[in-house]
Amino acid sequence: MTISTAPVRQPLSSQKARILTAALSLLFLSFVMMPAPAEGTDEVPGAPQTQPIALTNCYVHPVVGPTVRKGTIVFKDGRITAIGQDVSLPKKTEVIDLKGRHVYPGLIEAHSQIGLKEISAVRASRDYSEAGSINPNVRANVSVNPDSEVIPVTRANGVLIAVSSPSGGRVSGVASVMQLDGWTYEDMTLKAAAAMVVNWPSPPSTGESPGLKVLRELFDDVRAYQAARNTDAGDQRFDIRLESMLPVIAGDLPVLAIAHHASEIQAAVSFALEQRIRLIIFGGHDAELCAVLLKKHDVPVIIDSTHRKPSRRYEPYDTAYTLPSRLSKAGIRFCISGSDRNATWNARNLPYHAATAAAHGLRRDEALRSVTLYPAQILGVADRVGSLELGKDATLIVTTGDPLETKTQVTRAFVQGRAVQLTSRHTRLRDKYQEKYNQQK
Repeated sequence: MTISTAPVRQPLSSQKARILTAALSLLFLSFVMMPAPAEGTDEVPGAPQTQPIALTNCYVHPVVGPTVRKGTIVFKDGRITAIGQDVSLPKKTEVIDLKGRHVYPGLIEAHSQIGLKEISAVRASRDYSEAGSINPNVRANVSVNPDSEVIPVTRANGVLIAVSSPSGGRVSGVASVMQLDGWTYEDMTLKAAAAMVVNWPSPPSTGESPGLKVLRELFDDVRAYQAARNTDAGDQRFDIRLESMLPVIAGDLPVLAIAHHASEIQAAVSFALEQRIRLIIFGGHDAELCAVLLKKHDVPVIIDSTHRKPSRRYEPYDTAYTLPSRLSKAGIRFCISGSDRNATWNARNLPYHAATAAAHGLRRDEALRSVTLYPAQILGVADRVGSLELGKDATLIVTTGDPLETKTQVTRAFVQGRAVQLTSRHTRLRDKYQEKYNQQK
């Protein structure tokens, strides 16, 4: 008997099965080998203030008034109790001689995804959006990760407060004002509900856009739901999405409309007037073109970045750089964010966005207020932060100079009187490789 040694040809279906199995195996391995999200930060949140603290021999920059030279600022139980040159100190006060350094309010990033996104390429570390288009029930603060490595990196450059904002869909959810220090999201939350985030639809050349129609139907449903809830029958079932919109139609919670072009801004203002709701424009690349409308109805603008390219090919190269100055001259309330460059890991560069605006026409004092007092006012937290005043939170930074200058170092920081660490993964890597070079000498 002759035994054939020729290879047996597999049926075509069997070959496809082998290829599919191999492809699925490779796909599985790619997920298994994908790097895990970064571990929690090593920095320990600040301990609550147990005794009065006085920062002496310093330049105090209240932002709302003139600089106090050779001044003293005192805070107790997390609140500022005294500012001046001749201040009497309470008993058992811890006195810190700053030796001529400067004290400023903590900087405020008016829009970010700090604590919601760690590594963009790793899905498991991203928690800033939900499935579906209408999600007003989403709350950003409850999803913030207090152990994010981004937090110490950001606050090391003086940014002590940031808005964490959801994104995606038409109605993304509620943005929250967060302090960048704390063991839990409850510790970090300064204002849980700051604004309802809406990705504003671009209007078509004729008629009403489908996106705007969806928003109008949503508001109609909310008002019908409210009316049904207020009846004596009490048979209206609870709807968490519609319930979450009630503060918006009551005027307690503003809509943060992401709108750049003039047509979008005009449509957003028109809709806000129609629905009798409060409005904040985020982005606002064409805000100057709508200056009369915005000023008339007192609609503030959060500029999403100064470090960006022009929106159109024919615009001057410095269009974004000069926008804050132009809005200021037009009398429009505004503040500056660095969100367009990166909503998370580069939030530390916020002061340099304001510095660019100052270099292109914005008054220096206005540039400082655009990242301190003005975002606090727009976000409804100016009674707590944004300036150094009696009774406000002792959320402040100590610097070697003007925080808008790149050479300036932040040497101390306090959040509600708690001394926070200014180390981060960046400083640890610096120390590590400095030691490497020291060993090679």
